[in-house]
Amino acid sequence: MATTCKLIAKNVLGSNTGTVTFSSIPQTGYTDLLLVMSARSTRTPANTGQLGSLQVRPNGATTNLSTRWLRGNGSAAASSTDTALDFPIGPDDTTNWTANTFTSVEVYIPNYAGAANKSVSGVTAIETNGATSYIYVVAGLWSSTAAITSLDVVEGGANSFKSGSSFFLYGISKA
Repeated sequence: MATTCKLIAKNVLGSNTGTVTFSSIPQTGYTDLLLVMSARSTRTPANTGQLGSLQVRPNGATTNLSTRWLRGNGSAAASSTDTALDFPIGPDDTTNWTANTFTSVEVYIPNYAGAANKSVSGVTAIETNGATSYIYVVAGLWSSTAAITSLDVVEGGANSFKSGSSFFLYGISKA
């Protein structure tokens, strides 16, 4: 079985923006979606443990979402649960984090147009160019049988994505 990947839409930010929306996602021709991002938050954390929060909202949903993640930095691990499809990203704080270093994020959504709840998986790599870097493995669920026709990518709280952040949505065909 051949698998193909085709770019559906992209957005490279020319200014700080709180939400990136992919609308009119095709309902035929693809089985899965892949969202690839290089992002940085405008958040200024109080300490090195605070990160930005990239949230994926299918069809603009803010309910019936859940996420479980596991984080590691090479010497310690942690895990958590959230009521959003939440992917941590690096903040904009040159005291604790290296300036102009963007977080790599990949989010995979299988069977996005099907009539079942939507599972979501992802990986986030945060580099501080210092003593610590982080990797997050994320499993999420949107408890809805609606087909995904749009995706909002939101920076949590009153924060924004930094100018230069890039977002690419691909359709995956398994034909």
